[in-house]
Amino acid sequence: MTAASRASGASRNGRGQLVVIGTGLRTTGHFTTEALAWVQAADKVLYVVGDPVAEEVLRTLNPGGLETLQDCYGEGKPRIESYREMIARILGHVRAGRRVCAAFYGHPGVFVYPSHEAVKQARAEGYAAVMLPGVSAEDCLFADLGVDPAEAGCQSFEATDYLFTRRTIDPAASVVLWQIGVLGNATFTAGEYDRSMMPWLVEKLRNVYPRGHRVAVYEAAIQLGCLPRITWVPVEALVRVPMSAASTLYIPPARPREPDPRYASLAAYMDGA
Repeated sequence: MTAASRASGASRNGRGQLVVIGTGLRTTGHFTTEALAWVQAADKVLYVVGDPVAEEVLRTLNPGGLETLQDCYGEGKPRIESYREMIARILGHVRAGRRVCAAFYGHPGVFVYPSHEAVKQARAEGYAAVMLPGVSAEDCLFADLGVDPAEAGCQSFEATDYLFTRRTIDPAASVVLWQIGVLGNATFTAGEYDRSMMPWLVEKLRNVYPRGHRVAVYEAAIQLGCLPRITWVPVEALVRVPMSAASTLYIPPARPREPDPRYASLAAYMDGA
């Protein structure tokens, strides 16, 4: 049964439903067939996307049901307030008995608070609600930097959360710090974000990594034929690197993994297998 036929069947019972999708980082190539089918089948498509190409694709697929959520943001407005407004608008259409498709750029379940909360609340109220996977910035990072997260392991933290909490980094594994470009900022701005906390983050990282350890400030390409932005610098030079809200920090391992002598015999057995 196709996504569209499932959605049509759900609409006949008079109950609203919610499907949350991701448009990927680069709409051309990242938009899955399943997500496209749900956009076409929906009564209402509410969206926050990162580029005009994605918006045009949504408009072409469902010209009569499109509604942006971008207007929930406001200059200097706390992002959590914007997110709550998005959730309320999404659920308002679900409660009205509509088939709702909520579209977010990237992976809809990766650093997208409104998507998780909307699905959770819809289910709690007895509505059918699902989330479909998409392509995230981390997926693009692994491909563009040639990183296999299984090779040395990979730790993933939100940058502000890492700075403000007692997180412990294992320097023998790689690290992804999300939202490095909005470090310490809880409000939305259409301009440049305040970067006054970057020296504090550098100081914290310098307690883990040796001087000169090179890290990458990464931004995925969002247009077909364009290249990603990758800037390799020593960790202490992060204060001088231009960043945006789309920037992610990748830190490669600084030392080899250490064998655990308690399990040396097991490791030797695996090597000989």
